[in-house]
Amino acid sequence: MSKNMGYALLAGFAAIVVLVSGAIFMSFGGAEESPKPGTGGRGSAAPASSGSWIGTWATAAAAAEPNAPQGYPGRSIRNVLHSSISGTAARIQLSNLFGTQPLLISHATLAVAAAPSAPNAAPGTMRRLTFGTQESVTIPPGGMVTSDAVRLNVPHAADLLVTTYSPEPSGPVTYHPFARQTSYLAEGEHTGSEDGTAYNQQSPYWRYVTGVDVWTTETEGAVVVIGDSITDGITSSPGANRRWPDFLGERLRTERGAPAYSVLNAGISGNRILIDGSRYSPNNGPSALTRMDRDVLTRTGVRTVVLQLGINDLIKRPQQRDAALLVQGLEQLAEQAHNRGHRVLVGTLTPFAGHRMHTPRVEAVRQQVNDRLRASEAFDGLIDFDAALRDPAAPQQLRAAYDSGDRLHPSDNGFRAMAQAVDLQSIRAGKGSPVAG
Repeated sequence: MSKNMGYALLAGFAAIVVLVSGAIFMSFGGAEESPKPGTGGRGSAAPASSGSWIGTWATAAAAAEPNAPQGYPGRSIRNVLHSSISGTAARIQLSNLFGTQPLLISHATLAVAAAPSAPNAAPGTMRRLTFGTQESVTIPPGGMVTSDAVRLNVPHAADLLVTTYSPEPSGPVTYHPFARQTSYLAEGEHTGSEDGTAYNQQSPYWRYVTGVDVWTTETEGAVVVIGDSITDGITSSPGANRRWPDFLGERLRTERGAPAYSVLNAGISGNRILIDGSRYSPNNGPSALTRMDRDVLTRTGVRTVVLQLGINDLIKRPQQRDAALLVQGLEQLAEQAHNRGHRVLVGTLTPFAGHRMHTPRVEAVRQQVNDRLRASEAFDGLIDFDAALRDPAAPQQLRAAYDSGDRLHPSDNGFRAMAQAVDLQSIRAGKGSPVAG
């Protein structure tokens, strides 16, 4: 065989290796796939040993940002997020749910933060994102997109940076107002900057980004918690990730024998089971019945759903004083999840005597709701948040050590107690299996 023939054979072999390697990567990270949870695709919870896409972080789009009617043209938005589980590749979801015109994202990146809550990226982790192999993407009003996958070692319990840039006015911004996390803005296009110096404006919001998935061989699925401000963690320590779903995620990562699940937070402050909030209301959001499919059931790898809702239906006008209707709403949510093959746990309504909206009539309805939930067979398990947080000497109110000070929302210690009230094995047990309440 001549030298030239040898070179030709080597070149051909190298080309085959490149093609195969690319095919392997695209099989778990390519844009051509459309994951559909529960169908066996990459959005389903396949056996952990084979690898699968699982959500590591999520939030619920709550409203249109009232003070940004034209968006942020010519500015980079760097969202700081906190992962639940680790993975070796990642992709993001962007939403224009509350937009009234097409949203052009000309540049987007993903990186691991160099330090907690920092705007600068860890060296070597900055990844330029594409959408169908293109750097720019236009999201129609009410729509969402998922990026192509990028290879990136995403640690568990680490801050991530998702940065977007829009070169032109884009209309109202879809956002989550009570992030309890500092994000950043910069003038100009700085999406690919590892150095965070340009990000000199702080923000308490998450804008556009609603999810991050990772490719993992170590996690079985995801728990998605749909709730109100108590799940949103509105009184938790900012930047510390001390919402009760954060503490639940910590337990699942660290406790011996715990199911290998991520925890995704779909809480919206002010949220109700039955009634939608205003389009521009910063603390209501679409009702749980309206948003269940979008915010919970289509999350990547979801296996178990936790319902923590009902207090706002009791105290926000128009007030709902029929316990049967509230429980019926929660049972409808459970039915939606069961129809997708998911397990459903429900939480009792927490005590809040001493709050300005608490009355003996409201307390009576709260007790009726909890009694009905404890007796209901529509759920696969009960988390008794009421028993976990109430003051033994005055069970209508929060224990002092668990009260943030407003008599309604728990403190960090209270959020930890909520997570401790969850029987971890009830998360993974099959439908209809006995679980501790």
